[in-house]
Amino acid sequence: MTDSPLTLAQPEDAHTRAEWEAATAAVLRKQRRLDDNDPDGAVWDKLTRTTLDGIGITPLGLPGGPATAVRPTRHGAWDIRSLVSGPDAKLANEAALVDLDGGVTSLWLAADADTDVAATLKDVLLDLAPVVLDAPSATTAVAEAFLALPGAKHPDSNLGIDPLGVMLRDIPLAVDEAVAELQSLARKAGQHDIRALVVDATAAHDLGASDAQELGWSIAVGVAYLRWLTDHGLSVADAARQIEFRYAATDEQFPTIAKLRAARVIWARVLEVSGVEAPVAQRQHAVTSRPMLSKYDPYVNMLRGTVAAFAAGVGGADAVTVLPFDSANGRPDGFGRRIARNVNHLLIDESHVAAVADPAGGAYAVEQLTADLAAAGWVEFQQLESEWEGGHDFDPFRARIAAVVEKRETDIARRKRPLTGVSEFPNLAETLPERDADPLNDRVRRYAASYEALRDEPVAAPVFLATLGTIAQHTARATFVSNLLAAGGIAVEVAGATTGVDELVAAYGGQAVVCLAGTDVAYEEWGAAAAAALREAGAAHVIVAGKPTDYVDDSAAMGVDALAFLNRTREKLA
Repeated sequence: MTDSPLTLAQPEDAHTRAEWEAATAAVLRKQRRLDDNDPDGAVWDKLTRTTLDGIGITPLGLPGGPATAVRPTRHGAWDIRSLVSGPDAKLANEAALVDLDGGVTSLWLAADADTDVAATLKDVLLDLAPVVLDAPSATTAVAEAFLALPGAKHPDSNLGIDPLGVMLRDIPLAVDEAVAELQSLARKAGQHDIRALVVDATAAHDLGASDAQELGWSIAVGVAYLRWLTDHGLSVADAARQIEFRYAATDEQFPTIAKLRAARVIWARVLEVSGVEAPVAQRQHAVTSRPMLSKYDPYVNMLRGTVAAFAAGVGGADAVTVLPFDSANGRPDGFGRRIARNVNHLLIDESHVAAVADPAGGAYAVEQLTADLAAAGWVEFQQLESEWEGGHDFDPFRARIAAVVEKRETDIARRKRPLTGVSEFPNLAETLPERDADPLNDRVRRYAASYEALRDEPVAAPVFLATLGTIAQHTARATFVSNLLAAGGIAVEVAGATTGVDELVAAYGGQAVVCLAGTDVAYEEWGAAAAAALREAGAAHVIVAGKPTDYVDDSAAMGVDALAFLNRTREKLA
């Protein structure tokens, strides 16, 4: 606040925007990203990153922007929620009890018509541990089985009804039947003093939706459920108390923080214009993104999950689920589950992330991003509202998601969105953990899917890496192209240090594809001769690591469409 008497900076620490621009411009000029004719103010355009929603994330937050009026209602630690699933009720029950004994405070039960709910929840103290159901293909049967369990249920338990989310996932469901089912189960949930509905925005996220699309979907669905419940006789406030919202938390920490804050802003506005006088807080369950998880080098998922959980906690989520790092490989084992729940304990008990309510509040950059996301989410909400006036047609929304997916795929293919362990620094020698198939993964297209499809079918024949010059001279480009080829399941055999064409040809082993790797000077001096000699020795396809030249067939440099390049190379190796 400008009128605050608390001043943390000394007078000599106060600097103007112009001073920051000048200092930053000096750095960019050294990097040749600006020239002497560019004004210092051009640093904003150079350093501002644009999200998939077209929102600019600036390099520095400045005062004078908006401030969020809706703060989290959570006080202290968030609810640590673990996902329990599996066809074997005994094993699922053991996993649930181990998690609860290890500090988990609620359960998220993924079930279907074959799930033995009573056996899965055996010995779980339902009055102490909330249980949130997720049974898109058998909502009523699983809910009835849960309600039939003896004893009181924790008030934060939820029957998990989400018919519109079910339909978005292409699970057959008639709207009229869904409305009747929702109203019936909501009444029964009220009789047990628990919640009935979950607006699962991960249904959109798992298809590839952007943050604003995820927000717009969640609010549109929430409003639809309010209408259905109020048609059944509930007040808007009572209907709102029946709903929990589920959002995806990704390793893009600031957009995740802002998304959760923006969701509260939009929902509060919906309730305000609906005539709710006393505030009804939006209850949020954040789950680490399943699409961001990689099957290859899965241990990197521990880092992704930790960043995402941190963002969820800072963003004010009431409950947080960290998916085990091996989830993309199939059903997680005990080690993966233990690491997942311990991530929450590290953040809460050792890092004290939950000690402050809304720690990002007041940060200029986060407040601006929150406002921008809220505005974009509101536009998407209004678009869905107009599309649903004559019925729930999801095709236009799916088409908008497809456009976002295409943009994201282009960035991933060009490695503008690097995927560590997959598109960057892959390890062809790794041994993947073996896990049973998990049908929950069938709902999702992971961001790494295109690269993983290539890794699933590695090429037997290697590429000969024709390194020009000493190790110091060729190592930069040799490392770059080796990692690039490995991302497509292609191994390399390296010539090593060479002083001329004769040494290079002597190291050549008859591979069909060769790739030159050296400095620009080496290319000028003997690159053409090296390519010609290697062709004469048997090479059918010559690549250069760097800019394209007239004596090679293909090239690989920064910004190349990696997937297209890898597929071309694999065809030549076949």
